[in-house]
Amino acid sequence: MVNNIQETAFTIDSSSIKFGNGVTEEVGWEFERLNCKNIMIVTDKNMIDHVSVQNTISSINRSKLNPILFSDVSVEPTDTSFKNAINFAIENNIDGFVGVGGGSSMDTAKVANLYATYPNDFMDYVNAPIGKGLPVPGPLKPSISIPTTTGTGSETTGTAVFDFKEMNAKTAIAHRALRPLVGLIDPENVRSIPSNIVACSGLDVLCHGLESYTAIPFHKRNKPDNPALRPSYQGSNPISDIWSLTAIKMVAQNIYKAVNDPNDHEAKSQMLLAATYAGIGFGNAGCHLCHGMSYAVSGNVKDFYLDDYPDDHPMIPHGLSVAITAPAIFNFTAKSDLQRHVEVTKALGISDVTTDNVETVLPRVIKDIMSSIGMPTKLSDLGYEESDVDNLVELTLPQHRVIKLSPIEVNAKDLQTLFVKSLDDSWIK
Repeated sequence: MVNNIQETAFTIDSSSIKFGNGVTEEVGWEFERLNCKNIMIVTDKNMIDHVSVQNTISSINRSKLNPILFSDVSVEPTDTSFKNAINFAIENNIDGFVGVGGGSSMDTAKVANLYATYPNDFMDYVNAPIGKGLPVPGPLKPSISIPTTTGTGSETTGTAVFDFKEMNAKTAIAHRALRPLVGLIDPENVRSIPSNIVACSGLDVLCHGLESYTAIPFHKRNKPDNPALRPSYQGSNPISDIWSLTAIKMVAQNIYKAVNDPNDHEAKSQMLLAATYAGIGFGNAGCHLCHGMSYAVSGNVKDFYLDDYPDDHPMIPHGLSVAITAPAIFNFTAKSDLQRHVEVTKALGISDVTTDNVETVLPRVIKDIMSSIGMPTKLSDLGYEESDVDNLVELTLPQHRVIKLSPIEVNAKDLQTLFVKSLDDSWIK
């Protein structure tokens, strides 16, 4: 039963964060103080020789603990790859987890921890209405995240996203108990990150900030029947606003240099930090339509490939799938709160924006950012046609965790309009 009483409180949760060159070296010390012994290092095959993974192994060894490498993470994880990690954790008696890599590795570590600690049918913890959406029964084993991309913010959130193959769409498992205890944010780990990965992960940061700042305010949501049912994604609030708006400013100031100048380590470092800022913001406020619609876009890839990403199968990177609908979405949501949309546009460095023109200015700014970093700007660039829209809508509608945070309630017709508008960007002036 859901109350019809509006919410009166919000919660701010975050991982403990360490930022600075070389903090990866402290991972062993962290696990030692947490009384862990068998540490599952969760990463993908391309990362085995990367400085981040090698330093993690060395640090754990120096603390006389037992590093156990799991390198079968899928870039853009699936329910099958999650299950492989879960089985590995159970078989190896793991009592500490560290995800080293992008969101895929960090999210896989969260899920392996959850199901190894509280075994259950896989769909039980998956977000409703796709799964049962059961709450996590209690505390998980100690976990640490070490990001090596400049985007997901997964080191600060209790969300794990995956491709649900049965449905051909992404969905998630989300609960504040999944949030890592510690995030080690080490700029040394992003020195050699390829440009397109900086670009796509940076677009993810951008949308994290934009969506969480413009999400439905927390006090306009229904109050849960008891505090245990208050979701991690609660709507925009005065504290998450600070983190989200700052992240938007940092992206605007650094994304072009971080993508286009491989030697600008400071710009990459600032994008890495922006991802953490945005993670604290959206990890408590939530995302809305860009992410809700992206799960259908990236779950139904036809024949799209992007340099710097795996080429053994078609793939639309998460950040690109999120941003591709953003111009149409913020043109649509602007009327919900014109002033808040003006504020995010100003955070992007545009001074001549007012409540009279923000509906056109903000979409143009987003498109310009995407173009400046060499990214596609319309859904048709990713291989979609108008005949695909009905299916994309159908796959978006169950994404209640995010689409219900839209500042304007949406139905199938609204989503159809947004997808069609995103196929072409000629309307953006």
